[in-house]
Amino acid sequence: SSGINAEWPLRPGTGRGHTMWIGGCDFHPQGTKLATGSGDTSVKVWDFSEGECVSTFNDHSHPVWGVAWHHSGNFLASCSMDNSSKLFDVVSERCRCTFRGHSDSVNSLTFLPYSNILCTCSADKTISMWDIRTGLCAQTFYGHVNAINNVSFNTQGTAIASCDAYGIVKIWDVRQVVEIETYDFEPHPANSVQFDTSGACLAVASNDGSVKMLEIEKNKVTELNGHEDGVQGALFNRNGEMLISASSDSTVKIWS
Repeated sequence: SSGINAEWPLRPGTGRGHTMWIGGCDFHPQGTKLATGSGDTSVKVWDFSEGECVSTFNDHSHPVWGVAWHHSGNFLASCSMDNSSKLFDVVSERCRCTFRGHSDSVNSLTFLPYSNILCTCSADKTISMWDIRTGLCAQTFYGHVNAINNVSFNTQGTAIASCDAYGIVKIWDVRQVVEIETYDFEPHPANSVQFDTSGACLAVASNDGSVKMLEIEKNKVTELNGHEDGVQGALFNRNGEMLISASSDSTVKIWS
């Protein structure tokens, strides 16, 4: 069953340092740090024990949409409106590599679980997979006809979900580099996608104010309604029993 357990208005807090909006954030694998990317073109790392920013990377030339930690916790990736993604060594505090190949804004990125493969999606309508050891593009997925907003792996690392600016959601086979299925939630943009831990359910955050819960094998869609504006992101907790959604209506909701 689904229901709202809690609702939190978003209020200013600690961690000031960026001078513009924050496009994305990601917790360190050990939970000790938080990485943020901002419209001020910088990437920052915040240490919870010290309660302050411990690293700032100013290598991008345009706003940063997202950040993602490598499973080792020693490397941090970012994606930007400058059409590139970057890999930072947080130990030496240097940019280790710049991934160039997309011809438009890189809107989202994520690591293939426990690997050295970085996946990016772009407004150029493509998804790319990069080997962070060589800096080269290993695979490119074609099929979207609109800007891709978000991309996510299932826990097993065998499938990718992607969503675009016209509400089209696709699931891809990672090994065969082919499209498995397409779901149409147009005309409202789909802003984010995430698999639950089993890989059987996909949460789609929609600009129509709902979260679409897609049961993949049953091809069944259930809507979670309650937000008063577009839902920008939806995430499952680690055991998959709860879903957290964040909206432009300035609220976060927890669903179970």
